Amino acid sequence: MHDNAWRAILAALADDRAREVYARIVLDQPVNEHLAAIPAKKARRIVEALTAAGLVLRTPDGFEPVASVFAQALASAGSPPRREGVDRFLEGGRLVSMPARAADRRAVLEHIETQLLTTDETVTEAEINARLAEITGDVAGLRRALVDEGLLARTADGSAYSRT
Repeated sequence: MHDNAWRAILAALADDRAREVYARIVLDQPVNEHLAAIPAKKARRIVEALTAAGLVLRTPDGFEPVASVFAQALASAGSPPRREGVDRFLEGGRLVSMPARAADRRAVLEHIETQLLTTDETVTEAEINARLAEITGDVAGLRRALVDEGLLARTADGSAYSRT
């Protein structure tokens, strides 16, 4: 079975009538009468799609479901590559979760710090908040974590931020 076998399965089952025919086959219910009630061209396409996807086999007695088709499709699809490092906590450049482990948390915060400011840049609180809003929904929490971790320096009145 090829890597995209699941596509044929989904395409075959996307049609309401095809799903009903497939369900009848799986439940060992009469199918021929049901297919006869569908326009011939449509019935032929349904049967072709179900057999081409490997969902059913045509037998001398009618149709038989292929029980292993879903397991085979899942096995052939493989799994997405495992994300490592700070990428485990980011999705599309946005922070999806703050790591609980201190070393991971520090690595994520250091990564974010390098994305926020250049080495000698100083910005207003409004600007740092705008930049953080592109990364997280919890702007104040992330800003506080960066300051607490010693990665961002804040003026005494909190009006400006820079890298340490």
